[in-house]
Amino acid sequence: MAGRGKLIAVIGDEDTVTGFLLGGIGELNKNRKPNFLVVEKDTSITEIEETFKSFLARSDIAIILINQFIAEMIRHAIDAHMESIPAVLEIPSKEHPYDASKDSILRRAKGMFSAEDFR
Repeated sequence: MAGRGKLIAVIGDEDTVTGFLLGGIGELNKNRKPNFLVVEKDTSITEIEETFKSFLARSDIAIILINQFIAEMIRHAIDAHMESIPAVLEIPSKEHPYDASKDSILRRAKGMFSAEDFR
């Protein structure tokens, strides 16, 4: 990876992943593992969690984008991730709007500041 940038990984529904793949994020690492997972009705929570953890362990990934409704399925794994890289960002999907109250990163950021910090 010397001289190359880091990748964005995506875990999402078919529309989300397809959009990002059309935008050019699709890559295979040296072990032929993709940097994306399309979650369908029959995708197990175990498979989603294992893929998420494998993305965390990859040194070539800097950002993990995950649909928020999928993040809810593996919330314990997302909440356990405390490193800044790879950053985990929850995004909306076509069928499920974004809910800021469920976002782990936003909750952590709010906990870092008090009301007096903004006066």
